[in-house]
Amino acid sequence: MPDTPNLVRRTPWPESASRPVGTPIQPSVVYASDSPDALDAQYEGRAEGYTYAREGHPNADVLAAMIDRMEGAEGGLMTGSGMAAVTAVLLGACRAGDHVVGGDQLYGRSLRLLRDDLPRLGIATSLADPTDAEAMAAALRPETRLVLVEVVSNPTLRVADMEGIARLCRDRGVLLAVDNTFTTPRGWQPFAHGADIVIHSVTKLLAGHSDATLGYVAARDPDLRAAIRTLAVTMGFTPSPFDCWLAERGLYSFPLRYDRAEENAARLADHIAGLPGVARVLYPLRPDHPDHNRAAGLLGDRGGNMVSFEIAGGRAAANRLSRAAPQIAFAPTLGDIGTTLSHPASSSHRGLTPEARAALGITEGFFRVSVGVEDIELLRRDFATAIAAAVD
Repeated sequence: MPDTPNLVRRTPWPESASRPVGTPIQPSVVYASDSPDALDAQYEGRAEGYTYAREGHPNADVLAAMIDRMEGAEGGLMTGSGMAAVTAVLLGACRAGDHVVGGDQLYGRSLRLLRDDLPRLGIATSLADPTDAEAMAAALRPETRLVLVEVVSNPTLRVADMEGIARLCRDRGVLLAVDNTFTTPRGWQPFAHGADIVIHSVTKLLAGHSDATLGYVAARDPDLRAAIRTLAVTMGFTPSPFDCWLAERGLYSFPLRYDRAEENAARLADHIAGLPGVARVLYPLRPDHPDHNRAAGLLGDRGGNMVSFEIAGGRAAANRLSRAAPQIAFAPTLGDIGTTLSHPASSSHRGLTPEARAALGITEGFFRVSVGVEDIELLRRDFATAIAAAVD
């Protein structure tokens, strides 16, 4: 029989006088260099190139550069999830003996990280009300290294006193890290308002299609940026090339998706507020929102796509509501192109005690809605039917 040549890794990539319009997916984990000297040049920053995907790959860099432009940042880093980005910041910027202050209405896993995990590593933590800059100031200590807040809290949609907190951090020499997932750079840009670090769960509104899990972090100071990147690489917070490619494609439609969803959210909030059995509705730009004046000053007309509301009747009513809305995905996350419904007591904040949830205003009848781009009349009908089934 004739010999069959072994062609493993012997077929070169085809050359072309043209270039692809769509970004290619580069799944390679390993990159070959010409020589040890060439590899040294890459690691020492004298030459650009890739070595090992845990240390960076093209799809992550393309996506990070896009979000950098949106946030007015540079050198942003993609991570495997939003919580990987939060963790990279806290462990990259802090060390044993430091102190961190977090907003007391952060995302549930961020609260758990501050409450349970950082103290095990020798990093002390405190929580304070981010709507009150004086409360945040009272929580600071001489050893406070960093403050972590969300502009609009998850899921209670309270609006932080960002001007007061930024001024406080600047005056006290404390790093300010802002999780901008809910507001997005279309709603608010933290670096333009004094933040030192910006974090995103790209999984949510930026990617927007519930098919990619990613995080992003950017730091203003180059040394801090390097420390966060080194920690993320060492810990293996590596993003998937395929997820980066999906998120890049999602970003192309982000402004259109965000604007339509935001318009729907404002109209849906008003509709839900008028339905029998609804105890309260939270939307930052509604006049009855507890932080309405601050929201108007901070966000202008950008109320975002998130709406929260509460009904009476406890868990039984919550079950009836979710089952009566089969066209609305009942899911523990947010940011899809379609509308999703979440129940924080059984998902994002299930790790808190009932007393702790109650202190935040999260009852068994509390729901969070991530409003999508559907026809508003469909949404009005679906929520009217579901709420009626819950409160009857």
